[in-house]
Amino acid sequence: MGSSEKLNPRFEGLFDTTDENELNLILHNDEVNTFDHVINSLVEVCYHDSNQAEQCAFITHYKGKCDVKKGGYQELSLMKDKLNSKGLTVTID
Repeated sequence: MGSSEKLNPRFEGLFDTTDENELNLILHNDEVNTFDHVINSLVEVCYHDSNQAEQCAFITHYKGKCDVKKGGYQELSLMKDKLNSKGLTVTID
């Protein structure tokens, strides 16, 4: 469907064709946790592979924060709570 095509008005809102509801789980640098702890936490909670988790840890360290997961609020909220319980600083945006 091209961008100029419109859905039948009775179907508008039924199909989410944009990422408006997609949020980001953001890991913030805290100068407290070790790289190993952060990496292991991302693997366990966010289902990252070890390379992805390591990259996120380094980006967070050097840039101050990193988007570690995209998704809906409920899914990210559970991950946020689990990461917070592990001592990591995480927000949803």
